[in-house]
Amino acid sequence: MPTALIYATAALAEIAGCFAIWAWWRLGVSALWLAPGVASLIAFGWLLAQVETAAAGRAYAAYGGAYIAASVLWMWLAEGERRDCWDLVGAAICLAGAAIILRAHRGA
Repeated sequence: MPTALIYATAALAEIAGCFAIWAWWRLGVSALWLAPGVASLIAFGWLLAQVETAAAGRAYAAYGGAYIAASVLWMWLAEGERRDCWDLVGAAICLAGAAIILRAHRGA
């Protein structure tokens, strides 16, 4: 699976899992929301482990950019909060940083 697809799927799983906990704790929804939330967080961890890189920290660091962009998208689509140009510029900068981390040539 391509890294970009792994990161996008992992971000969806992480945000969904965290939102389930948020909804239970802050919005008062049923504790039954925690079961799919925990399953989503397990899927997130498994997905991130599929990234082809020699260092886990590098995979996690680059994922941060994808997570930020996905969070802005979640805020807009799932929560109905209007995103502004600064949200988009910030997310684009983070994605560029993630690409640099993953694709940079590293000498021995």
